[in-house]
Amino acid sequence: MREVLWDTILDGIRLVPFLFLTYLAMEYLEHRAGGSARRVIRKAGRLGPLIGGVLGVVPQCGFSAAASNLYAGRVVTLGTLLAIYLSTSDEMLPILISEQAPVRMILSVLMGKVLIGAAAGFLIDLFFSHHKGEEREHIHDICEKEHCHCEDGILRSAVAHTAKITFFVLAVTFLLNLALHWAGQEALAGLVLNRPVLGPVLAGLVGLIPNCAASVVITQLYLQGAMGAGAMMSGLLTGSGVGLLVLFRVNHDRRENLTVTGLLYAVGVLSGIGIGWFLP
Repeated sequence: MREVLWDTILDGIRLVPFLFLTYLAMEYLEHRAGGSARRVIRKAGRLGPLIGGVLGVVPQCGFSAAASNLYAGRVVTLGTLLAIYLSTSDEMLPILISEQAPVRMILSVLMGKVLIGAAAGFLIDLFFSHHKGEEREHIHDICEKEHCHCEDGILRSAVAHTAKITFFVLAVTFLLNLALHWAGQEALAGLVLNRPVLGPVLAGLVGLIPNCAASVVITQLYLQGAMGAGAMMSGLLTGSGVGLLVLFRVNHDRRENLTVTGLLYAVGVLSGIGIGWFLP
């Protein structure tokens, strides 16, 4: 147990500088370009799914929450909302960067999320009608309730994000190290999350959890070999940060919210299953 704890602490200490620098850069980007991104998505029109997919993949505090608010006010279409949800990276990108994952792998995941998000968004807009309405402005209040720290300044926000995600990474790493210690590498390879169909189905459910811990767990499990590429993509596609949580708060049509959740889950799981066949 002492060895497991020591390995976990060392892994956490090694990640902290990379996480902090990554979040510092992300916070700078958010403060410089976040407002512009929201203005662009408001004026996207029929190209909303494509623009939403591209903007969603850029790490931005509260962007999926903003999209939920815009959809509730009928400022963006259902397809645009789903494109943003599907492409949103949440905590995936900082984890991959801090773990020094191959650049090609990171770009492939990001591009996959953009393409799947945009394609699904256009298809959804073909079958679901949409209409304009009055936009409701309380995005920042919601963001603050979710402890996003978006308005606390670049340095303080980066420190808060780093501390929060480091905690989750330490927890996941400890459990994985414990499994490796007691059962060996074979235990991870034999997990159901490595199964061709069942893996994406279960990972998609994990991704629906409206908390940054979901994307941390999914990314770490994949990097440790406990999850296949298809399951990882399924979980990352359904993971929209606090987007769904905000949608259920600001959009009073519960049936519509459940439809959005169902579509998000279906697209994520089916895409994950398809990817799993080509990238086991």
